[in-house]
Amino acid sequence: MARQDEQLLKKLLAMFEVEAEEHLSAIAAGLMALEQGPEPGPRQELVETTFREVHTLKGAARAVNLPAVVDLCHALENVFAVLKRARATPPAELLDLLHRGFAQIKDLLPGGAQAGSREAAAALIEGLGTAANGLEAEVAADVGPASLPAPRPAHAPAPAQTLAPPPPAAAPAPVAVRPGPSRQTVRLSTAKLDVLLHQAEELVAARLSAARQAAELSALAEEFAHRRRVRDRTRRLDDADALTELAAADGATHKWMNDRLTGLAAAARDDLRSLGKMVDNLLESAKQVLMVPFSTVLEPLFPLVRDLARDQGKDAVLVVRGEELEVDRRVQEEMKDALLHLVRNALDHGIEAPAERIRRGKPARGTISITIAQHESGKAEILIGDDGAGIDPAELRRTARRLGLLGAEQDAAMSDGEVLSLVFQSGLSTSPLPTETSGRGLGLAIVQEKVERLGGRVSIESGPGAGTLFRLVLPVTLAAFRGVLVEVAGDLFVLPTQHVERVAQIPVAEVRMVENRETIRLGERTLGLVWLHDLLGLPGAAGVAEGVADHRQVVVLAWGGQSVAFVVDRVRDEREVLMRGLGRQLRRARYFAGATVLATGAVALILNARDLMQGAAAAPPAASRS
Repeated sequence: MARQDEQLLKKLLAMFEVEAEEHLSAIAAGLMALEQGPEPGPRQELVETTFREVHTLKGAARAVNLPAVVDLCHALENVFAVLKRARATPPAELLDLLHRGFAQIKDLLPGGAQAGSREAAAALIEGLGTAANGLEAEVAADVGPASLPAPRPAHAPAPAQTLAPPPPAAAPAPVAVRPGPSRQTVRLSTAKLDVLLHQAEELVAARLSAARQAAELSALAEEFAHRRRVRDRTRRLDDADALTELAAADGATHKWMNDRLTGLAAAARDDLRSLGKMVDNLLESAKQVLMVPFSTVLEPLFPLVRDLARDQGKDAVLVVRGEELEVDRRVQEEMKDALLHLVRNALDHGIEAPAERIRRGKPARGTISITIAQHESGKAEILIGDDGAGIDPAELRRTARRLGLLGAEQDAAMSDGEVLSLVFQSGLSTSPLPTETSGRGLGLAIVQEKVERLGGRVSIESGPGAGTLFRLVLPVTLAAFRGVLVEVAGDLFVLPTQHVERVAQIPVAEVRMVENRETIRLGERTLGLVWLHDLLGLPGAAGVAEGVADHRQVVVLAWGGQSVAFVVDRVRDEREVLMRGLGRQLRRARYFAGATVLATGAVALILNARDLMQGAAAAPPAASRS
């Protein structure tokens, strides 16, 4: 058993090294950007993004039993938690301290320069704790009492008013890391590789057939050019007999060319059908190569549940069903962090201590379950549940109102089921104090972001004492999806079909102004009307969109229980599209999820439905255009 645990740990450490590289690259980029002194809005966004990366790295390190990395990440989180509420630019000495923390994490990772790193990390944690408490005092003096208790790391001394970095000897200089080449790998069965090789060999025959047709077309063009030259020379002779023979030859040439072209067209159609079938089979086989059992991503969760339960004095077991279902490896990689957050959340917030569970009439051992099943065509459903304390909607309402995330009118209008969706808000946590496991209010926000980035959806079901269930619906593969192609200001965009409720043509006379906002009536509902070119900020688009005099083309998007009608210039059609990434530089571009190349060679940007809905809600009122 000990040997098996050792082998599993080695395997998990190998996976963690690849993941840690990505998180460290993002943390380094965030720290370097903060040093440039951005404006308050972008600065807070940078703090939030870097905060999330540190939080996720901490969880991943905990899963592979690296306590020194966990402690240091926790100390860094305490500083970022205060920076989120700070108005002023972080001082240079604090940024230097954060850089030292980043460099120290690198040294503590497997393969790093670990000589003396643990002692240096302890000193650095103490310095970060002093810095967090000093900054907390400054923030409190600047903006008044904080909504949340001041974070206090486990290793921090009493609060101080000034920054006190650790001794210089223990602190390396700031380091900027450039992302290295990806080392992602996947294990394949030889049977899948044999299928790919066989289909690639079949494409050789298609290539030879295409070469033969190209040669025949070239010969035909040369023959036609030769006969045309002969015809021109004959006409210049101005001989009646020669012209008569030329007319007869023209008829024969016409018949000859018609027969040759008809034969080539028929052969091209046959080859096209054959090639299309080969390409479809090859694409499907390539998809299957990336399809691996979901159990691959679940392996780190078993030791995580065991270790966290032991550390918290709880008794819990992880039960998995349907792990044999094959899902695209890329989907699993994206969901790995989300699953870690959900399992840690279930242990920390859900599962009670054994004595408390017995008092409530439950078994002393709590159960966390993960069920994977085929949901619908091209979709998989993942259920992550626990039989713990559940979520009290009343407590959630009080916390959300205390943090300013829920107004009195909204509170009165929302049902308990709708209130539960607030757990996905960044910064909302029902824990009174942050711990090494959770309490930052970031984990569930990261889960929602990961799921929606993949084109999926996430929902929650819970009640006091009844446990909590998270329902995730994800695509099985990322290769292709259905989308509605629209035109706005001369540009092409794709809206994912799964979020398109309907397409309609609305007479201008039916557009109404309600509270200085345009609305339309569709069926029994009144929907807000938003001009897509305004939302995307397309230059000179207004004249193009308003060129339609008597009607408006609208696409109704649905997301999170809300629906909005977006005005477009033209709805082209619905088609299957292959999404490509926008690259590292545009990864965080708002409203855009990716791009696709159409059959015509034109590039169409794929729009993010969630961003569009949020942008529509935040758009300022506008005067009527009718």
